[in-house]
Amino acid sequence: MRSYCCLTKQVFCHDGFSIEPIRDQDKYAIMQIRNEQIYHLRQAKPLTFEDQENYFDTVVASLFSQEKPNQILFSFFENGLFIGYGGLVHINWIDKNAEISFVMKTELESEHFQKYWVNYLNLIDQVAFAELGFHKIYTYAFDLRPHLYLAIETAGFYEEARLKEHCFFNGKFIDVVIHSKISNL
Repeated sequence: MRSYCCLTKQVFCHDGFSIEPIRDQDKYAIMQIRNEQIYHLRQAKPLTFEDQENYFDTVVASLFSQEKPNQILFSFFENGLFIGYGGLVHINWIDKNAEISFVMKTELESEHFQKYWVNYLNLIDQVAFAELGFHKIYTYAFDLRPHLYLAIETAGFYEEARLKEHCFFNGKFIDVVIHSKISNL
């Protein structure tokens, strides 16, 4: 397992769920998830195997040795089974905040969306607040999946902002919704 030099603890666990530094062996499953769910991601085109190899060899590989990387990515598991991946992205080390990223296997969304989102958010909360001492974490979501907000709010986040008609999607402008959580430590 690779280790982030910015973290003293690498694996975070709770109730059968865990996250660990993003694994190379998950890169093609991640590519598949991202390509299946491109409609709600900030991704311009489907990823190719070459794109994914290049991203892992250059961007991801370099994150582990940085004292203050701009993102910290994790593979997410339930009882050792790979479910998805995410992390803290667009990290602002000065203001101690970061955006949360997370996607899960598409076939699990219909029955387990809220369960996986809430458990993932609880784990990433440990990384951001207890491990890194951040002040605030937030989500930035295209207003396409209203069921997402229930999961996020169940995990203790609140709607902080709605950016009206902020993104152009399928021929029309849509809102972006930002939910935030501030550390209570």
